[in-house]
Amino acid sequence: MIETFPSWSAALLPVAVVVFVWMAVTFEAVVRAAPARAPLTAAMAEPLRSAAFLLVQQRRVLVGSDRLLWRAGAMALMLAAVLAAAVVPFGNRVVADSAVSLVWFNAMEVVAWAAVWLAGWGPNSTFSLVGGYRFVAQGLAYELPHMFALITVAVGAGSLRVADVVAAQQGLWFVVWMPAAFVVYLLSVLAMSFMPPFRQAVSSDIAGGVLAELSGVDRLVFLTGRWSLFVAGAAMAVPLFLGGGSGPLLPAWLWSVIKTVIVVVVLVWAGRRVPTMRMERFEEFSWVVLLPVMLVQTLIVSILAVA
Repeated sequence: MIETFPSWSAALLPVAVVVFVWMAVTFEAVVRAAPARAPLTAAMAEPLRSAAFLLVQQRRVLVGSDRLLWRAGAMALMLAAVLAAAVVPFGNRVVADSAVSLVWFNAMEVVAWAAVWLAGWGPNSTFSLVGGYRFVAQGLAYELPHMFALITVAVGAGSLRVADVVAAQQGLWFVVWMPAAFVVYLLSVLAMSFMPPFRQAVSSDIAGGVLAELSGVDRLVFLTGRWSLFVAGAAMAVPLFLGGGSGPLLPAWLWSVIKTVIVVVVLVWAGRRVPTMRMERFEEFSWVVLLPVMLVQTLIVSILAVA
């Protein structure tokens, strides 16, 4: 049974998200430095050095830019990530319980679409605008398979409430009889946070894309929001497919942490092993392969649920 945290715990949610973000960024830095055989301590300290540098860096101002939209995009991305994390169970507790928490989680991803678009539109720069367009195209490609992955989970549990999804996995985790939905969901986590190999929105061929003109605190907030969205998506994979906090011997909250860390590590490692996917090829792959696969997966789960 999943219970709700006390109301005051909502103030600690951003802190918990940032802690997981720091762990994920540190691991990503270690993976990136491994081929060059850089010192481990230097790789682990790189995220802190980068954050300190951005805190003292001057904000860039461009002629004709819309500062309100520009900075609102960075803030909205962080806000969307925190609000998405609010419905992710932590062991047997959750910050915000809702009868439609799956819908809420998906809605926050749509807010992230708007946030990245605003960050690309606001600077009045060609590079950032192209990056924003690329992310919108990427969103259109991954969103339908992603929604069918969530629908498949809801059908299997008979509910849109995450707590009910966890309860429905007491006998068998959903990853066992929904493997395609699990894989598609993990791919969509990388795509929604435009992490490798789906980093076309911030690709080097457009001088950094959405990040091209962001600097100082604005850039730090945007990057933190991006990683927060990634961590929230990875954490949601645990209650959706991996049984939530269920496990032997250890307390439920610790199992949630362990499973989330494993998902984050696998996604970061896999993303760094695959070259960046061109947008038109990802769109073709999504519409021709992922969407039909998810339709078949949803049909199979529906038949089993009715039977």
